[in-house]
Amino acid sequence: MTLFKFGVSLSFAQKTLKDLIMLTLVLGGARSGKSRYAESLCLKFQEVVYLATARVDKTDDEMNRRIARHRNDRPGHWKVVEEPLNPADYLRNSAAEDSIVLVDCVTVWLSNLMWEYRAESKEEIEKIVLRKVEDLAFAARGRQVVAVSNEVGGGIVPDNPVARSFRDVQGLGNQILAREAERVVIVIAGLPLTLKG
Repeated sequence: MTLFKFGVSLSFAQKTLKDLIMLTLVLGGARSGKSRYAESLCLKFQEVVYLATARVDKTDDEMNRRIARHRNDRPGHWKVVEEPLNPADYLRNSAAEDSIVLVDCVTVWLSNLMWEYRAESKEEIEKIVLRKVEDLAFAARGRQVVAVSNEVGGGIVPDNPVARSFRDVQGLGNQILAREAERVVIVIAGLPLTLKG
């Protein structure tokens, strides 16, 4: 049996849900199916909080279409919280203990942070952002959290310093989350592969 549009077998999802404890990190490239897979992990939970990190920007039609597509893909009864800068604060202070929280996505959150602290030096930005990633991992302890993040850096070396810096911070942030997560899954072409847990 297949879970509607997610392409994940029901028995696999049930086994995954049963074993889901604390932090699960779902990695993948662009359009790999990582968000759909992460959403499928939350389907059996009564209370789901979708912690959205993207900002709606009236001047960015393409990003707004992506946000609209994500809104249409998820069940209507899920609670949506927009938190572009401080998802750890939400986990600590507002999330119900019996809910599962889906953070989608870490990559957009990191780019928001790098923009927020753009006046700082490259080294200082990296320190600030990685401290916040560690804070998110710490806030997820003892909770049901699924975090979605892009696996970047497997292709060409970016041609500019900002893109290279982002690639480096993203890779280091993923390492922190993977170290602290009980389960790490990479999704390639819509197929989940468990790396840890």
